Amino acid sequence: MRKVAIYGKGGIGKSTTTQNTVAALAEMGKKVMVVGCDPKADSTRLLLGGLAQKTVLDTLRDDGEDIELDEIRRGGFCNTLCVESGGPEPGVGCAGRGIITSINMLEQLGAYAKEEMLDYVFYDVLGDVVCGGFAMPIRDGKAEEIYIVVSGEMMAMYAANNICKGIVKFAEAGAVRLGGLICNSRKVDNELELILAIADKLGTQLIHFVPRDNDVQRAEINRKTVIEWNAAAPQADEYRKLANAINSNTKFVIPKPLKMEELEKLLLEYGFLN
Repeated sequence: MRKVAIYGKGGIGKSTTTQNTVAALAEMGKKVMVVGCDPKADSTRLLLGGLAQKTVLDTLRDDGEDIELDEIRRGGFCNTLCVESGGPEPGVGCAGRGIITSINMLEQLGAYAKEEMLDYVFYDVLGDVVCGGFAMPIRDGKAEEIYIVVSGEMMAMYAANNICKGIVKFAEAGAVRLGGLICNSRKVDNELELILAIADKLGTQLIHFVPRDNDVQRAEINRKTVIEWNAAAPQADEYRKLANAINSNTKFVIPKPLKMEELEKLLLEYGFLN
């Protein structure tokens, strides 16, 4: 079972990228479980056809700890398995605790057991926070492969570099490694060239460049992944390429984060900060 966590700047498109990639893996015949680690609980919406899923924390609040796996895990598109961690009531407690509670509960209920025969577990992690509860998937070895969703925008680069600093810290004591960068294109100037340069400096690779396409939004309006909405769409093939790249990936590294002046020099080189 491969344990994958998707990180990146808030709003970069992690949940969309994760769900469309998982749909492509499932289409390939892989058995995949997705664990949403965002209190908004929207990491599995497209796989579930837009249906709101009751979160682990809400179930525990309503029913106590005497619950069954089927109460917190639902079947989605192409036999995917979907879990939403949820979060505390607004203004009360640490949202990161939902991730810890959720993963512990899934372990107790046997969601990761061999008889489940999972090929992949994907953790869709909130924002670019790499401390506290939000770092649990990599801190406690729940995830071993990290992919960072980026774009050619300046703040996306800053976030990716900061996430790499967190990976370095946790890699020293465990098996977590960076599998590469995924570009969710924003069509900014020199985007591909910049990301290739950043990947090289970090010691990693660009896993796939996902072009910007309005079919993604059209599929979301229809509450589906692109592959389910229109399997013949060119953008569906892009997610298939991304899924294949992850499935065949063997390059996992401890990244080499850039110093701030190095990062800004690189951004200047590709036309930013002028």
